[in-house]
Amino acid sequence: MSDQVLKTTPLNAAHRRLGARMVGFGGYDMPVQYEGVLAEHRWTREHAGLFDVSHMGQCKITGADATAQFERFVPGDYQALKAGRQKYSLLLNDQGGIIDDLMAGRPDHDGLFVVVNAGNKDEDFAFWRANLSGDATLTVLDDRALLAIQGPEAAAVMAAHEPVLADMAFMDSARLMLFGVDCFVSRSGYTGEDGYEISVPNADAERIWDQLLADARVKPIGLGARDSLRLEAGLPLHGHDIDATTSPVEGALTFALSKSRLERADFNGADRILKERAEGSARVRVGLIVKEGAPAREGAEIADDAGTVIGRVTSGGPSPTLGKNIAMGYVPPSHAALGTALKVVVRGKPAAAEVIATPFVAQRYHRKPKS
Repeated sequence: MSDQVLKTTPLNAAHRRLGARMVGFGGYDMPVQYEGVLAEHRWTREHAGLFDVSHMGQCKITGADATAQFERFVPGDYQALKAGRQKYSLLLNDQGGIIDDLMAGRPDHDGLFVVVNAGNKDEDFAFWRANLSGDATLTVLDDRALLAIQGPEAAAVMAAHEPVLADMAFMDSARLMLFGVDCFVSRSGYTGEDGYEISVPNADAERIWDQLLADARVKPIGLGARDSLRLEAGLPLHGHDIDATTSPVEGALTFALSKSRLERADFNGADRILKERAEGSARVRVGLIVKEGAPAREGAEIADDAGTVIGRVTSGGPSPTLGKNIAMGYVPPSHAALGTALKVVVRGKPAAAEVIATPFVAQRYHRKPKS
């Protein structure tokens, strides 16, 4: 895909001024790196990294039936979700496959604010337009950019602009005036680090981006480090680690299945999902540490200790934090136990691997102590 046909975010000119190396991703011209993936990865783990994620899809679903209609296609309990909170969930097809993974919350009292993946957003929005009924309306917020600030110093950076942000906990969501404009803010992200995602008007995005980068604790981070960070955090990437054929059970995402929804079984694909929970699935996503040789990338075969191919790697690469090669992929449940010895085939050669727990690197979300 050439630059001429790629879409751009409101921050495209800012990335180019900063000397970013640009690539096509999800149909957009996006920065893959500025000074280098390794340096950017480490900066985010140690300080605060600023990401342009404006290619993601943002929308609101409003109306008296908004939550009930939304719940037909996701397995989370959004009826019980309090104002000021958000939740990770999965948009399911009628076979229980994952059309997309998403964040949906109640930053205000006006329905649900939903963020979906860039490569799927047109399909997601078309799905809701075709399937929402009653008093439920989809409004695509294509007039808004999305920034993510992630890392151990992110909270202090943001609190300098609005002290109330320091009081937010992981998965809190709010609509407030920030940087002089109407923003949707959540304390969340996709790096495993503490941080925030901030939805801002397109017209103000570059001003806010520059204002955040004026803080010495903040550096711009590209998609390369975003991918290595989310891999270390054990977070799946749709279209790679999960897709429309993958069930939440296969994808090791059963935490997204609310108990009340499982009891009601009133969402897309519930029959398949309940059966797999009871009887097991044919495959399951696992974490792997590759003990020798080059990294095992997406598509690499996974073999048992005898050399029989039993699965494939869906994401993989070096872990800058661990100094080791890690991967995620699918194997039969009989080979998914922690400590199972496996092999990955890299450049035609089998290399020793072992099933290990994810996240590979501890997640550092800011959670409030339980009272």
